[in-house]
Amino acid sequence: MRTDFTPEQLADSATAVAEAVIRKCVHCGFCTATCPTYVLLGDELDSPRGRIYLMQNMLEKEETPSPQVVKHIDRCLSCLSCMTTCPSGVNYMHLVDHARAYIERNYRRPWSERLIRSMLSAVLPYPGRFRVALALARIARPAAPLLGGMRWSRPLAAMLALAPRRSTEQATQETPRPVQQKGRVALLQGCAEPVLKPEVRSATIRLLARLGYQTVLAPGEGCCGALVHHMGREEQALEAARRNVDAWTREIEGGGLDAILITASGCGTTIKDYGFMLRADPAYADRAARVSALAKDISEFLVGSDLPQGDGRGLTIAYHPACSIQHGQKITEAPKRLLERAGYAVRLPAEAHLCCGSAGTYNILQPEIAGQLGDRKAAHIGRLGADVIATGNIGCAMQIGARTATPIAHVVELVDWATGGPAPAALNLPG
Repeated sequence: MRTDFTPEQLADSATAVAEAVIRKCVHCGFCTATCPTYVLLGDELDSPRGRIYLMQNMLEKEETPSPQVVKHIDRCLSCLSCMTTCPSGVNYMHLVDHARAYIERNYRRPWSERLIRSMLSAVLPYPGRFRVALALARIARPAAPLLGGMRWSRPLAAMLALAPRRSTEQATQETPRPVQQKGRVALLQGCAEPVLKPEVRSATIRLLARLGYQTVLAPGEGCCGALVHHMGREEQALEAARRNVDAWTREIEGGGLDAILITASGCGTTIKDYGFMLRADPAYADRAARVSALAKDISEFLVGSDLPQGDGRGLTIAYHPACSIQHGQKITEAPKRLLERAGYAVRLPAEAHLCCGSAGTYNILQPEIAGQLGDRKAAHIGRLGADVIATGNIGCAMQIGARTATPIAHVVELVDWATGGPAPAALNLPG
């Protein structure tokens, strides 16, 4: 595809990357068939191909983004299904991330959008604040229908509807040492997952200890930055990346690390991109690349271990592959193989490649589209008649869990249970 960026524009490294991405696109249209918003809305401007046209025009002309352009870029889930489908290797992720940062710098949103986005970026990445917000949300839940009737407050209504009805206990900070140590790994503590499903961390640490790995929770580490990164808040995302690179570098240079493990695949996609995000920072570029190289999804790590055959108790599992793992990290077989090795019968729903509508804060900022996608996903999963739903991303678990009576658990919880751990809390079973 032809571009008309000036030499002065291309002197900026981010613009140069965006231009190279755009030039790879041949506008073949393969991406439209797998883009959730195009499948739902049928609008060319809500397809990756159409959005690339919009982003190219905006970036080349260096113009103030129009509300129309912002609307279509905001509607993108960043599910990256288009990258799996694209025969030309277009890195849509890096292009849309750059466009969102450009919009954040050059477009003044309506006051209600600014309020919601500021609140999300000030609360969600911080577990303590998030716990307080959830407690308040449970009190305010009865107001959700009233808020949903006013367009400006629909994101607030979506937040209230997504809040768990019961509080969860904080996970233990204990990290037991294995009897025979094979290695040492760091586990991302994260922000949303330990508040919404702290049992995932406990199951992961138990399982790793049984396999011979010492697990460390790096002091000073925090949110991976994905939530603010996808809202275009570039500096806040880079601050989070630098903080985590510092924390994990101390562990690498201290006791050494065999891997940095992530149990929320949305975080994993971003952490594996730290090397790219900090490529222009001479103080962090090399260390960020080292961190990205060590980062692994928990399923990616466990599938190469000597995990014993488990007792799946005759259960059938509906496996939902999060977009961030199948499209963002290109991990498709590891979670299914783990569940099968654990003794479960594993089934994949129809349209498994399409997003469930969670996508970080998307189900709050775009509740109508997210709701349609969530209902569609839950319906496909329901047709499998499975005993349990398994996924590897907390956002997907909350989005799908709100639409089904079938219990939903993290892949690692089910593997832990089948190989000697307790039953996942969602199953409400003993042992």
